[in-house]
Amino acid sequence: MGDVLIDEEDDCPELVPIENPPGPILEQIPVTIITGYLGAGKTTLLNYILTEQHNKRIAVILNEFGEGSALEKSLAVSHAGELYEEWLELRNGCLCCSVKDNGLKAIENLMEKKGKFDYILLETTGLADPGAVASMFWVDAELGSDVYLDGIVTVIDAKYGLQQLTEEKADGLANEAARQVAVADLIIINKTDLVKEEELSRTREAVRSINGLVKVLETQKSRVDLSQVLDLHSFDSKDGENLAEKLQLVKSTKPHLDKSILTVTFEVAGDLCEDALNIFIQELLWEKTFQNQTGHPMTVIRSKGIVSIAGKAHQVMLQGVHELYELNETPQLWEGTPRVNRLVFIGKNLDKGILQEQFLSSVVQSAEKN
Repeated sequence: MGDVLIDEEDDCPELVPIENPPGPILEQIPVTIITGYLGAGKTTLLNYILTEQHNKRIAVILNEFGEGSALEKSLAVSHAGELYEEWLELRNGCLCCSVKDNGLKAIENLMEKKGKFDYILLETTGLADPGAVASMFWVDAELGSDVYLDGIVTVIDAKYGLQQLTEEKADGLANEAARQVAVADLIIINKTDLVKEEELSRTREAVRSINGLVKVLETQKSRVDLSQVLDLHSFDSKDGENLAEKLQLVKSTKPHLDKSILTVTFEVAGDLCEDALNIFIQELLWEKTFQNQTGHPMTVIRSKGIVSIAGKAHQVMLQGVHELYELNETPQLWEGTPRVNRLVFIGKNLDKGILQEQFLSSVVQSAEKN
């Protein structure tokens, strides 16, 4: 570097603070995934949300399988009650089966073109596994994406829902309707006016037998209070604020059918070793090491819990979809409340006794040794 001559009489310039720094950090936009079988009322729900007075700028991405290559996806943006139509092209076709970067990039490009939205609603096809779509947004939120996953809403037809939930597949796998219920944060049982109370009660019981954690709304023509559908915060620390109390209300369920999905929950007092907890979760979710009494591997679709990690003053939230999971500290302190661990797993071939025994022997005993 060459010599630089500086006039000694010149003072060093003072640094002037920039009031509006370039590229400010903007708040992430919430994404709600809406799923359910064809005819359940998803599109009616979306139209209701778009036309209801909510003073939000909402983008809706319709993600149904169409004829041919299904490259073009219809996009409707509602702003102050006005509807706009635009075609959103995704190179790999349907978003749920496209690679992660293409799907997210399409949405982020859209926001660059059209400006920021307050909310994005993504409607998945009736045959899609919403967990796979959810994983895409959930993981990317950690990587600095403009969007974050707010929650998964599943719409069920009150008249045909029970038949769809209990349908057995030839390959012995859980059917799509049951998976959509298992992964949901909110269930909307729609068209309740078309069935008698007895029929509705059976559908309600079937939903609860699969997912004992989910909140259930019952509607006609998909008319719901939007505050119960939007801003669910199902995947972030805001959900952890009252999660311990919510988990106390969750009960283990009995399978509706021999091969169906069910909810398992248990509570264990004391502090845990974080490393041992991670090994337990990874063996359950990734390695599928645990088997039920008939020798079938346990498969977890959704996991949630509050745990007490040794040395941490705050409650820690476990959150998982399929093989993805994370442990995050919540704002809640253990101060003044007994340190207990409440875990909820929703999945197939789950056995509460075996799971709890494995947890006690591997995680709790490891904590005691330390």
